[in-house]
Amino acid sequence: MDFAYSDKVKALQGKLARFMDAHVYPNERRFRDEVEANRAKGNPWVSTKLIEELKPKARAEGLWNLFLPRSPRAPEGLSNLEYAPLCEVMGRVHWAPEVFNCSAPDTGNMETLERYGSEEQKSRWLDPLLRGEIRSAFLMTEPEVASSDAANIQCRVERNGNDYVVNGRKWWSSGAGDPRCKLFIVMGKTDPGAAKYAQQSMILVPREAPGVRILRPLSLFGYDDAPHGHMDIALENVRVPASYILLGEGRGFEIAQGRLGPGRIHHCMRLVGVAERALELMCKRSLTRVTFGKPVAERTVTQERIAEARIMIESARLLVLKAAHMMDTVGNKAARAEIAMIKVLAPNVACKVLDWAIQAHGGGGMSEDFPLAYMYAHSRTLRFADGPDEVHRNAIAKLELSKHIAAPKR
Repeated sequence: MDFAYSDKVKALQGKLARFMDAHVYPNERRFRDEVEANRAKGNPWVSTKLIEELKPKARAEGLWNLFLPRSPRAPEGLSNLEYAPLCEVMGRVHWAPEVFNCSAPDTGNMETLERYGSEEQKSRWLDPLLRGEIRSAFLMTEPEVASSDAANIQCRVERNGNDYVVNGRKWWSSGAGDPRCKLFIVMGKTDPGAAKYAQQSMILVPREAPGVRILRPLSLFGYDDAPHGHMDIALENVRVPASYILLGEGRGFEIAQGRLGPGRIHHCMRLVGVAERALELMCKRSLTRVTFGKPVAERTVTQERIAEARIMIESARLLVLKAAHMMDTVGNKAARAEIAMIKVLAPNVACKVLDWAIQAHGGGGMSEDFPLAYMYAHSRTLRFADGPDEVHRNAIAKLELSKHIAAPKR
């Protein structure tokens, strides 16, 4: 497998790195200050002026919608293998992907609409999402059941004449706190009597539909992640047209697998960037921080951690590239083992490197003076999001065991 970056990707890498240097890293404090200023006024759920200022600059540079391959609506979209090194750069700052219209959960929702939506659905929802005019949320996880087994989901989606009526409760609905969020993609049960994986469907629910109630924002290790937010949502007799169903009744698991494959690897691409930046910050801090008469960088334990971090990051990057290559060449289903492996590896690598970086920073590493604590909180959540580690490990083990199960004798 040849993972060498093409000239096109190298040019985009350079352009993206320059954009980050000029507009993103210098504004990390401004972003935080804007959010805190809105919080002080009593409403942190207000989109920042900074993001809206940077979006047209990114679009003018051709750094827009790079995540969506093979779409006539987004001709700038790259293959998974081409996108990986660019997504990694964006992942170095948690809010940066939105600047390039490449942020979750919108990327997964846009890919879902592109793959499975009708022309009417695409025109109403996908086009404004691709223009960066609105945002969206994906409502799958529920508080009352273990949603790592999606067959447990209880939210009901029932046909009533020319409409569907949706009733249920969802939480960890990322992005639903943003005032620009106009669309929910909801996973619910249409036929409890059907076969296990034919009971669920996905349906489009406008945020402003009567019966949609945001109950509360959920904190993430103490962070509310405003203005993006992770919301606890009640859906009470929410009525939407029957045409808002995606693909048809009973196709929810099929859509979920198509959506979550790219979503999982995008998270992993960004996590490589997170780990890379954590290592960079650890090296810089350990070279300047002196304890007991010499720089922390001269301590053997620090050097061992730096070396191990480099090995882990390179390993994760290579597995991400392999998974991306397979998704492009043989499809998501054939790449399911690689996708599962990287979904376990990348968050654990990022969390470990961040933990070491925090140690090297001393007490400051746990404060808001450095981005490490916030980066850690986000990275730790990704051992749950899009399937917990345990589910992916089980899937990997089953695939591995299947190679060694003797064929039955005839």
